[in-house]
Amino acid sequence: MSPDASRTTRGKLDTPRSGRRRFRFHLDSDIVGVYSERLARFLGTGRYLGIQTIVVIVWITLNLVAISIRWDPYPFILLNLAFSTQAAYAAPLILLAQNRQENRDRVALEEDRMRAEQTKADTEFLARELAAVRLAVGDTVTRDYLRKELDDLLTEMTTQLKKAEKRRNAEGKNSDTAKSEAKAGSKRDPADD
Repeated sequence: MSPDASRTTRGKLDTPRSGRRRFRFHLDSDIVGVYSERLARFLGTGRYLGIQTIVVIVWITLNLVAISIRWDPYPFILLNLAFSTQAAYAAPLILLAQNRQENRDRVALEEDRMRAEQTKADTEFLARELAAVRLAVGDTVTRDYLRKELDDLLTEMTTQLKKAEKRRNAEGKNSDTAKSEAKAGSKRDPADD
């Protein structure tokens, strides 16, 4: 085996070996967060406070009254240790739940802000479109305007027809008079002239 081959099989000192295996304890942060929120919600309920109060009363009563089974005499050091341990775990779990809630609130706020910006842009677009439509409608003929114009034209045409009919009637009377005078003149004797 050549020195170069041994160098490649062992690997170089500047690259880490991939063959190392370590036991890594890995917890999914989302799962831990979900359970911590559940526990934090439970710790804030009246049910939990009632259960804890009953446990403390039973603990103290048994340690004061039942002399034969005293496992935690009067200063109740074990009970104090239990409360300290509970507080040591409860406080970080509550903080973790609050941090997760803050993250959700931040995401919701960002989504609300984006939605508000989109709504504002849509509203401005619709306002511009509405203004354009109003301008376009202002230039077009409306039904009422068209009816008024047609009514005016009908009135004008009716008036002109009446005037024309009056003229024809007047001309007809004039022509009837002229004809009757012409007939009367032809009936007259030319010798009379």
